[in-house]
Amino acid sequence: MTAESAPHRWIVWRQDDNGNRYEVRRCGTREEAEALAAEMEARGHKQLYWVAAA
Repeated sequence: MTAESAPHRWIVWRQDDNGNRYEVRRCGTREEAEALAAEMEARGHKQLYWVAAA
């Protein structure tokens, strides 16, 4: 199974400073999702990012 055909089992979520929550992206692996969340947090916005199983 390739990365393109893998099911997207992990979701990166974002919560803004008003408490609104948004799905950012679905990823095939937890490692991919965690890396994306870390990259987004490093940008310095006042938003919370986390990873959850789909």
